[in-house]
Amino acid sequence: MTALPGETPGTDDAPAEDAPAAPAPGGGAEGPSPDGPTAGPDAAEAQEAAAGGAAGADAVDAVAEAASASSEEPPEAVEESAKTEKPSEAANSSVASADGSENAEASADGSETAEASADGSETAEGSADGSETAEGSADAAPAAELSEAQAELAAQRELRERIEKRKAEKAAPISAGGGLSGTAADLLAAVRAVESGEKAGTAFFARTAPAPAPAPASPRPAPAAAQPPRPAVPEVPAPQAASPEALEAVRAVLARGGAPEALARPAVDALGEQAAELLRTDPWHLLAVSGVRPEQADGFARALLGSECGPDDGRRTAALVGRLLEQAALRGHTALDAAAVRTALAGHAVRDPDAAVLNAVEEGVALLFGEGGDAEPDETDAEGGEPDEDGVREADPTAEADAAPVRMFLGLDRYALAEESLADGLARLVNACEKTADWTEAAAGAPSPSAAELIRTVASAGLVVHSGGEAARAEPAALIAAARGLGLRALGAAHSEDGRRRLAAATGDPTTAVTLAGLLSGAQGPGRDEDGALALDLLVVLDAPQLDVEGAAVLVEALADGARLVLSGDPGVLGSAGAGRVFADVLAARACPQVVSRTPDPGPIGELVSGIGIGELNQVDAPGKEVVIVPVRDAGEAVHRTVQLVADSVPRAFSIPAEETQVITVGHGGAAGTRALNEALKQRLNPGPGRFGGFDPGDRVVHVPAPGRAVPGVVRSADGEGLHLDCGGVPVVVPQERVESSVRHGWALSAHQAAGMRWPAAVVVLPGDAAQGLSRPWVYTAFGRGERHLSVVHGVDRALPHAVAEVPAQERTTRLRLLLEALLTPDAASSTG
Repeated sequence: MTALPGETPGTDDAPAEDAPAAPAPGGGAEGPSPDGPTAGPDAAEAQEAAAGGAAGADAVDAVAEAASASSEEPPEAVEESAKTEKPSEAANSSVASADGSENAEASADGSETAEASADGSETAEGSADGSETAEGSADAAPAAELSEAQAELAAQRELRERIEKRKAEKAAPISAGGGLSGTAADLLAAVRAVESGEKAGTAFFARTAPAPAPAPASPRPAPAAAQPPRPAVPEVPAPQAASPEALEAVRAVLARGGAPEALARPAVDALGEQAAELLRTDPWHLLAVSGVRPEQADGFARALLGSECGPDDGRRTAALVGRLLEQAALRGHTALDAAAVRTALAGHAVRDPDAAVLNAVEEGVALLFGEGGDAEPDETDAEGGEPDEDGVREADPTAEADAAPVRMFLGLDRYALAEESLADGLARLVNACEKTADWTEAAAGAPSPSAAELIRTVASAGLVVHSGGEAARAEPAALIAAARGLGLRALGAAHSEDGRRRLAAATGDPTTAVTLAGLLSGAQGPGRDEDGALALDLLVVLDAPQLDVEGAAVLVEALADGARLVLSGDPGVLGSAGAGRVFADVLAARACPQVVSRTPDPGPIGELVSGIGIGELNQVDAPGKEVVIVPVRDAGEAVHRTVQLVADSVPRAFSIPAEETQVITVGHGGAAGTRALNEALKQRLNPGPGRFGGFDPGDRVVHVPAPGRAVPGVVRSADGEGLHLDCGGVPVVVPQERVESSVRHGWALSAHQAAGMRWPAAVVVLPGDAAQGLSRPWVYTAFGRGERHLSVVHGVDRALPHAVAEVPAQERTTRLRLLLEALLTPDAASSTG
C-alpha cells in the first residue's frame, strides 16, 4: 500500500493508483468547511428555494437597501456579531431571505437537509460544549418543520399527561436540585408550577416550534395484565399547500414590517394558516422561518411595533431561547446548560438573561432540569435558616458547602418527552421479557463464538446492545436466523436500503431485512397486530448509532410487551443526524447486557480502520493496492485527482465502474466540497444541460425525504408528477415543488450522509483547509465506506494523524442516560463478549 503520512512524497504526475507513499502538505486556499456548523451555504440554497428562489434574493437586496442596513456578513463573523450586537444595531436590522452567504452556519442543505438535519449530528462535532453550542448556534437557521405540529398536539398532550402521572406515582421525587437558591431556585419553582398544572399546560403548545414528536406512550401495566390497544404510529403527513388567503394575509404583514414577500410561503409552512395573526401579535415568530436571523427579526418587529418593543421584550427573549435550543438540537443536544443559554442571550443584547430564561420556562418554551444535588429540598435544612422579608429561607452555609453542585439545563419539550418516553419504553422491554428461555441448541449451531454469545444473551434479556465493526454484522444475521428457526417472528432493520440488502444477503432470506423507515411506515415488514404493535417477537436494529431520540422513541413504542430488542452498531462511527445519542447513552447507562464482537474486519482496509478506532493511524500492508494515498497541494488539484480516480484509475485498476465508487468529503462548501466535486464529476461522467430542474437522466443524486435521511438514487426521468428516481431499486417520485429543496447531486457525499452504507470503492477527499472538520469518528466513518478499495486524496499533512489521535467525538448533552440509570438497577445489565 501507499503509506499514510510520514514518508517523502513522490511526483505529482504519477498515476493515481500508483501514488507515492505520503502526501504533501495541503495548501488549498478555499477548501471545504467541515460538515459541522460552518459547513457552507447549502443551507441557504435550500432556504432560498423555499422562499421563492431568485425572486427571494432580489427581494432581500431591495429590503436591505430600503432599510440602509447591510445583511452581507462573512460566515466567520456570524458568531462574533451575535456576541457583540447592540440593541440599536438589532433594531435597525432588516429581514433577509435565506441567502447562502448569510447562512453558512444555517445548514439546511436540500439534498442533505444539510448539516442542520441530515448532517445534524456531524454539526455536533463543531461545538465542544454546551456553551459553545449555544453561542455558536445563535445565528444558525432553524430547521422549520411545523406542518406536522397541528396533527401532533393532541398526541403530545396525552404523552405529557402520562409522563406526569408516572412521575407522580414514583415513590421518590425526581432529583431536581434541592440545594438551589436565588435565581436557580426561582427557575426550578417555575417549571414545577408548569408541570404540576398551576400554569396552563396549553402553554407548552401555544408557541410554534415543535416538529414531529414521538407517538404517545401507552400505559405500562404489568406484563400479565391485559394491554389496551396501541395506536399505530402515523406516517409523516405530506406538506399541505398554503391557501391563497393565508399567503395574501402574510404578504400584507411582511410588507408592513419591511420584509420580502418571498418569505410568505415559508412563513405559512412554518406557522400554519394562522401565520399572519401570529406575526402581527408576535413578530419574533418570524424566527421560525429558516434563514431569518435574530437581528433581522428584530428589525421586522420594530417596524411593526415601534417603541412598544425592546431587547428585553418577553416575546423576543422567549423566541431567542427557543431558537438557541433548536440550534443546539441541530448539533445533537437534547438540552443546554442554562448558564450557556444566559451567556448567549447576553450576546443578543438581552439585559436580564436570568429573567429571560425564567420567562421562557413560564411560557412553556423550554423545560428546566437539574442534574446533581439532592432530589428535593430537605425539610431540616429549610428549618435551619430564618426567612427574609420575601419569605425566602437562607440555607445553612455549612449544609450548602456539603451539598453536591447542581447544574441546571434547559430543553425543548419535544426532546424531553421523547427521552422520557424512550426511557420508559426501554425499561418496559427489560422488565416484560421472558428471561428463562433456553436457546442453547440454537447457539450451538452459530457460525462464530461471538454469534453464539449473542444468541445466548438475547435468550434471557429483553434489551441487548451488540457492538462491532462491519464484519460483526454477520452475528445479528445469525441471531435472526436462529430465532426464526425457533419459530419466533424475528426481523432486522437497517438504516439504509444498502444496509437492508447486505443484511438480507447475510441471512440468505430477503424477508428478514427491512429499513427502519419502511418498518415504521408499514411499507415493509409484518405490519401491526390487533393492539397496534409491530407483529414481532425479536427486532434487531443495525446501524443503531444512527438512531436519534425521537425516532428511537417511536420505534420502541411500537414494540409489544415481551418483544426483544437488539441495538447493534459500531460505536466508532459518527452519531445520529438528529438530536440525542441513543446508542451511546444505552451503552453508558449499562442498562442491559452488552455483547462485544470479537470478529475483526478483514483485509488492509479493516486493519486500517480498526487502528483508527483506537486512535492509531497505522501504515498497513496493501499488496493489492486496497489502500492508496494520493497527495495533493491544493483544493483545485484535489478536485482534479478525484475526478481522475473515479472516472479512470479505479475502473482501470480494479474493474469497479464509476457508478460503484463513492466520493466522500469533509464539507459541502468550498473549492473541494460536495458541490464543487459534484459539478466536476457531472461534467466528466454525465454532462448535460440539467433540463429537469438541474438534473439529467443518469445523474447520481441524494434524496432527503425527511430530516436525517439521505437516500442515494439515480435520476430516471421527469414529467408532470415530478422527478422520477431509482433509489436502490425502489422507484421514488419527488414532486416538482420539492425537487430543489430535497434533491442534490450525489457523486460526492458528506461522511454523515454516507454512514450506514458501503460501496465497492470509496474516494475520501481531504483538501488542505479541511483540517478543522476532521475528528476520529469522521475519519473512522469515511475510511470504512469502501469494501474493496480506498483512495485518500490527501492534502491535510499532519492534521490527519492528529485528528485520529487527539480529536475524539464531541459530547452531546442529553438526559437519556440519567433517566435509564434511575429506572433500571445495575444488576439489570451484565457485560459479555
